[in-house]
Amino acid sequence: MTTSLVAVFGAMRGSLARSARASHPWACNRPARRLALLLALALPGCGGLAGTEGPQAGEEGFVRGFLGGVAGSDPRAVLAGREVLTRGGSAADAVVAAALMMSVTQPSRAGLGGGGACLVYVPVRNAVEAIVFPPGPRSGAPAGADRPAAVPLMARGLFALHARAGRRNFEELIAPAEQAARFGTEVSRALAADLAVVAAPLLADPAAAAIFAGPGGQPLRAGDRLVQPDLGATLATLRTAGVGDLHQGGLARRLEETSRAAGGMLTVEELREAVPRVMEPVQVSVGNDIASFLPPPADGGLAAAAAFTALQGRAAPDAAAARAASVAAAWRARGGAPMAILAATDLPAGDPGLLPASAGLVALDRDGMAVTCVFTMNNLFGTGRVAPGTGVLLAAAPGLGRVQPALLSAGLIHSPNIRAFRAAVSGSGQQAAPMAVALPLSRLVAGAPVTEAVAAVPEPGRSQMVACPRYLPGDAASCQVVTDPRGAGLALGAVDR
Repeated sequence: MTTSLVAVFGAMRGSLARSARASHPWACNRPARRLALLLALALPGCGGLAGTEGPQAGEEGFVRGFLGGVAGSDPRAVLAGREVLTRGGSAADAVVAAALMMSVTQPSRAGLGGGGACLVYVPVRNAVEAIVFPPGPRSGAPAGADRPAAVPLMARGLFALHARAGRRNFEELIAPAEQAARFGTEVSRALAADLAVVAAPLLADPAAAAIFAGPGGQPLRAGDRLVQPDLGATLATLRTAGVGDLHQGGLARRLEETSRAAGGMLTVEELREAVPRVMEPVQVSVGNDIASFLPPPADGGLAAAAAFTALQGRAAPDAAAARAASVAAAWRARGGAPMAILAATDLPAGDPGLLPASAGLVALDRDGMAVTCVFTMNNLFGTGRVAPGTGVLLAAAPGLGRVQPALLSAGLIHSPNIRAFRAAVSGSGQQAAPMAVALPLSRLVAGAPVTEAVAAVPEPGRSQMVACPRYLPGDAASCQVVTDPRGAGLALGAVDR
């Protein structure tokens, strides 16, 4: 089941004006103004002129005590997400802010030119939804495109997530990434490692070299300053004009023009028609709980479901990984109903071949809402080219040349009976991404500590995980937020005092 979200994006332009009107300091009873001014130091006014202590909603530090938490493959993005939680934002808000920050601080694996997929559990709805927005395929290699670009869906996908489960204004969530791009941020260990892998072809592009090369034309190293004024300007346009401008406005026309200069050959028509989908996840029962996984076309979720089911049947990890590869290969070869492929017992062995990188992110808020996402550029730094003047790295179009889609893998467990969250994990690591989801969830269900569940993931898999073994709402003290210690990520939670 899918739902088009075209109608959602039209609301973007008016949201800033509405929020400004609602937050006006004299939005309450106008005749009370003079009296409120006279008594401001003695009596509480209609807008809380006096008698209010501590930070207010939307201010850092508003939430005290249990916050939830955020884990991700980029530390600066995690810090941005956690700050949103302290301001009273939801887990969806935290992921939006963190993912936008990741497009600035880890553009090798996540960016406005790419996309991803998310699972979101909302306690009041007691249901899990999948929002799927991978970097879009092309019908064929466009004429003149030496490095065909994927149709970007990152911004629309995050806006869709916010529309389903956000609390804070979307514009507010863009601002930290915009500022980081404009004024600069330190290069992380993860970004420096990715730069070192592809430095030669990446820095051959003048627009990319202007961003990622340091003195002497050498790639930036960990701790160096990364400044992206063009990307900051693009994020500012998204904040003021709305996400729709990237798909059917002035920014879309500019991206069409500049992508031609970069050999990506995007068109406004493709940008306009590309929308994320809200879908039913792939689900399997685990006792009284339900384990949900990303559905195809995020087929790494289907592969993770296959591995998880095999592990629940006491298969060895190697056998579970082989089962995941077979299921992913079967879906990519012929498509079909995900549950039918999951149940098939006669699938041939699958070889995923060379797969692109991805990046994971999970968040939990104090109310038990949880979001787990995975993002990709379908290659490290996508096509390796920046659309001139926009700061946007173009993702590589899947299915053209040697480029395959990433195995986008994420999973989440909740209890429908007690309407509570139990665990969420995001996996990366090319062909090992499905096991980076399935194995930690399986170990957690078996009673293993969260840290041990994550440490069990085979190379090159990496997991980001948040879990409340005794459920949330329920026992917040049991909640843990964990990043794979072999990576360069960060996990922050769960209490602010």
